[in-house]
Amino acid sequence: MDFATDGTPRGLVGGKWFELRAAGWRELPTLDSKSEREFVLADVGGAAVTVPLAWADVKQVVRTTPATWVVTPTDVLRVRAGRVESYGWSGTGKINQLAVGPDGAVVVASDVGLFLRRADQANWEREQVHDGLGRAWAVSHVLGVAFDTEGRLWFATKAGVGCRAADVWKFYEGKDGLPWNDFTSVAAGPDGDIWFGTHLGAIRWDGREFHYRQGLRWLPHDDVRAVAVDAQGTAWFVTAGGVGSIERRPMTLAEKAEFYEDEIDRHLRRTPFGYVDGAPLQTPGEKSTASPTDSDNDGLWTAMYGAGECFAYGATKGAKPQGRATAAFEALRFLQKVTQGGTPAPPKGYVARTIRPVEEPDPNVGRVEADRGKQKDDAMWKAYEHRWPKSADGKWYWKSDTSSDELDGHYFFHALYYDLVAETALEKARVREVVRDLTDHLIAHDFSLREHDGKPTRWGIYGPKSLNGDPRWWAERGLNSLSILSYLAVAEHLTGDAKYAAASRELIDRQGYAQNLMFAKVQSGPGSGNQSDDEMAFMCYYTLLRCSKDAALKNIVRSSFFAYWQIEAAERNPFFNFAYAAVSLGQTMNGVWGAFPVSPLADWHADAVGALYGFPLDRLNWGHQNSHRLDLVPLDSARSIDFYEPGNRGRGYRVDGKVLPVENRHFGHWNTDPWRLDSGGHGNKLDAGTVFLLPYYLGLYHGFVAKP
Repeated sequence: MDFATDGTPRGLVGGKWFELRAAGWRELPTLDSKSEREFVLADVGGAAVTVPLAWADVKQVVRTTPATWVVTPTDVLRVRAGRVESYGWSGTGKINQLAVGPDGAVVVASDVGLFLRRADQANWEREQVHDGLGRAWAVSHVLGVAFDTEGRLWFATKAGVGCRAADVWKFYEGKDGLPWNDFTSVAAGPDGDIWFGTHLGAIRWDGREFHYRQGLRWLPHDDVRAVAVDAQGTAWFVTAGGVGSIERRPMTLAEKAEFYEDEIDRHLRRTPFGYVDGAPLQTPGEKSTASPTDSDNDGLWTAMYGAGECFAYGATKGAKPQGRATAAFEALRFLQKVTQGGTPAPPKGYVARTIRPVEEPDPNVGRVEADRGKQKDDAMWKAYEHRWPKSADGKWYWKSDTSSDELDGHYFFHALYYDLVAETALEKARVREVVRDLTDHLIAHDFSLREHDGKPTRWGIYGPKSLNGDPRWWAERGLNSLSILSYLAVAEHLTGDAKYAAASRELIDRQGYAQNLMFAKVQSGPGSGNQSDDEMAFMCYYTLLRCSKDAALKNIVRSSFFAYWQIEAAERNPFFNFAYAAVSLGQTMNGVWGAFPVSPLADWHADAVGALYGFPLDRLNWGHQNSHRLDLVPLDSARSIDFYEPGNRGRGYRVDGKVLPVENRHFGHWNTDPWRLDSGGHGNKLDAGTVFLLPYYLGLYHGFVAKP
């Protein structure tokens, strides 16, 4: 890889130079090698110079103001004023890379060590590198070398990376955050950053920490043969799969949000109601081939998207978020209305999971047989007709067996839409109607979501007979107690009807639901438990503390939320961090020992904003490989997803005690396990930017993110 005098990228392939222009790569015939035994390049002035060596032996071209350096595995040649001369390395050892310092000193990384030749010297000298711990570095197999813009010397070996500034060496290993060590090259950027090529991805040092780039989201191939950085800071990678680049562009968080919004509007809305979720692609990598389909959680995902738009409108009063939030409300409202009037039909207030037009294949065909098969793993799973009833007008199939996570999303959204977006009396009345009907349905059926078959849905159970009296439900006792109390708080908040406060107090005083929610997470320790439960819990905690008028209950909830958030804090989750801070910053919990502060602990804001910064614009489901990394610690078996299934193979965290950054993993929603190190994916699905939009707008509304 090389650059023309105007910065245009050039690449040498098969003895021919190619240059990247707007229309693609084009050959430069004036620089073609006439035989396999010569190498032609442009000198610092752009003139063609023929070097008497096989082009296939050239490893590197390094340009400085007075000269151009041509590097082979066995020699260093200097091209100056049209003349080619050896720089006296021949026979010393295999060369891996060369760098020229600001004072003209030439440094070679070789298999026999790190060597330096000063501009006023005729000999190469071995660089002695000691770390003060009795270890000598760079004595052999030095794989890469570079000088950064501050004149600091960097080298890379299997042992780690070294950096010399003012004759003081600093070293980086896996324990210091270095992700990988199978280096192929090192290159300096214009802003003091350093790029490292490896046989399994690329690494960037930004002056504070290392950033790993691996997989097709970032590179044409993981085997990076060489790295070069242009004057604008764009890193170019010569890989086994071709040439690629990573460009850094200035962008505000607001501009990033608008990018995701546009992508959702163009590719990810389904049905005239605009349900929002990811979509499979007919052609991997081609967003224009997105084909949205229904999912079990269309209601939840649309509610979380809509909640973000509520926060956006609350913060900006913009017409776009107002329209998007209103559309989300109409979509969620329809999930309730579509279930009524047909045959069969559940009791009033019931909410469907999702809908699909009747023009699509009948989803009931073969469904009962599939459900019976699922009962082998889940004895409480339901097998019944029809899981997909038709609407009264015959236009829609609607999916039943709605779960608790769907309801958590609905109540989370409706409270926000009512408070932040709905303005007219009619708009507010329509929200109250939806919430009243659903909440009355739950109360009337022993705090459960009752199906058209007369039985509760598989997961929509909140009553004390099950949560307190049935051992099969003890694991859900805390979370579902939290959920139903948040629903009742929303109903009272929106309607002003005292019966909802009375129902809440009944569950608290006679059934112990406040004590139940003290342990909303039955697992303990960072990395434990079900991430879907965590997503549900944070929506419910935020909603309950925001909407409830019960001071005694809120005191208990603050304590529970504080304990829960401490377990989740290592996940760098901006939604979790902002939701917790919004209702807990500056707050206290009163207990037997007096008032106890429950403000979020250090790093909550830096971790949240860091995740917002880190989200790639690319929301395709490319796979990521991390389990080989040196900067990871395996998660111990005690902190498993399910305590009765101990074991955490393939799960872990970085040496800083926190999960991998968002740019090293892909997930469609915040219910994905962030402790999982490797993930599959082939770029054949486009996921929504809701994972960014909801926390960004929440932070914007609560003042955790500056308005643009």
